[in-house]
Amino acid sequence: MPKVHATGTNGGGRRGRSARVTTTLSEINVVPLVDVMLVLLIIFMVTAPMMQQGLQVNLPQARRADPVAAQPIYVTIPATFGRTQRLQIGQDEVGIEAIAERVRQALAIRDDKSVFLRMDASVTAQDIMTVTDRLKEAGVERVGFMTQPPTGR
Repeated sequence: MPKVHATGTNGGGRRGRSARVTTTLSEINVVPLVDVMLVLLIIFMVTAPMMQQGLQVNLPQARRADPVAAQPIYVTIPATFGRTQRLQIGQDEVGIEAIAERVRQALAIRDDKSVFLRMDASVTAQDIMTVTDRLKEAGVERVGFMTQPPTGR
């Protein structure tokens, strides 16, 4: 609110400026602050969906699932894979060069193009990637890694 300051009179009936009106700068102008906040809000709303990271999970959509008729395909990488380059598909032992054809044959009659990969804990990451690449060449869409929970809690 403007304040009125009284000034001295000049005496003799002549009246000069008798009152002076001044304003104080104690009020904060919030309009620019609101403008900046709205711009920041819009920027965050636009960029937030692009920044989502995490695991891609295929969640089930049906309330009641039909039982799986086909047995899953298990590929097992033993601890000796680094030396022998041999692994198992189900119960059959095959070499790494033949795995793509064997898995392709097993997946030919199935709708589900996924394989479960079991491996020894001492298998290196390079060995896992080698087998996974061969499985992808065979047409496998999803590779699941088999683990077991830790013991001794």
